[in-house]
Amino acid sequence: MSIKIKTFASLSCALAVSLPFGFASSAQAAGANAISVKDAWVRWLPNNLPAAGYATLVNASDKPVDLVDISSNDYGDAMLHQTVSNGSSQKMVMVDKLTVPAHGQVSISPGGYHVMLEDAKHKVAPGDTVHLQLKFSDGETLDTPFAVKSPAQTK
Repeated sequence: MSIKIKTFASLSCALAVSLPFGFASSAQAAGANAISVKDAWVRWLPNNLPAAGYATLVNASDKPVDLVDISSNDYGDAMLHQTVSNGSSQKMVMVDKLTVPAHGQVSISPGGYHVMLEDAKHKVAPGDTVHLQLKFSDGETLDTPFAVKSPAQTK
């Protein structure tokens, strides 16, 4: 996966101030128990603006595992970004991997790492569920449901 850098100053500020609201489910690959996903949700924005996905990744294995790729049949682009603060401004930078420590977890949450979702392939609205395929360095791929929530539902 190539590294792309995108800056969405006003959108990143809006995303950074949203508060997490969990989706109570988990996804696991068939026959593999190393990685699981919990509290997966998407903060939907109107007018075909990019959405942002959030979740907690849990690693039950003895070795760190990297999230190395994200795709979706519901969106044309799904990219892992990190919000970076430069004092008085913020920008989003695409990252090529996110390490989930052994016997640990990582939060993909507002103001930090998030999944930028662009170019919805069909109408997506609050109340829907979209699926993201999360690919890991150990070969696992999780087809993970994300609950779509309006900005008002995330406060």
